[in-house]
Amino acid sequence: MLLVVGLGNPGARYESTRHNIGFKIVEALAGSAAWTERFKGNFCLINDAHKLGVLKPSTFMNLSGQSVRAASDFYKIAPADVLVVHDELDVPWRQLRLKLGGGEAGHNGLRSVTEHLGTRDYYRLRVGIGRPPPEFQGSGADFVLQAFAPVQKAELPDFIAEGVAAIRLFIERGASQAMNEVNRKR
Repeated sequence: MLLVVGLGNPGARYESTRHNIGFKIVEALAGSAAWTERFKGNFCLINDAHKLGVLKPSTFMNLSGQSVRAASDFYKIAPADVLVVHDELDVPWRQLRLKLGGGEAGHNGLRSVTEHLGTRDYYRLRVGIGRPPPEFQGSGADFVLQAFAPVQKAELPDFIAEGVAAIRLFIERGASQAMNEVNRKR
């Protein structure tokens, strides 16, 4: 079984922020599947060709690992079978990067997942939101908690679809081939 986790913050206040793009992608992946409140989050099982659990932690970003750990313990899912979908400042807007392990780059959601899984060796789909523009007044944390710019908002449906396609590639063809294809696209 594979566990796909979208990172974000619960509640209407955060729904349209850059930090919640992980939620948006896993919601699109799940489609019409029925969500239930489980594992300190919202969870659904997708039983198409592969048994797939999809999770949206409701613990707020910096406690996401509690939810991931609860689901992975219940289903006995190894960290190497966890794919975390998250916003990434260090990846340009509308680019995706798939990788295994690595640092957290200041991302509190990843830091929490690493802490609760006890390893950095889980997969990540890094969803590029880009850096704040030079004229931006505030920190990176301020930037991720803002809504997308109008031009980005218009491109968001296609970008979400690209994220779902990357996850499906990962599920159907395996990590190595998915990384080759996803990371090659510019």
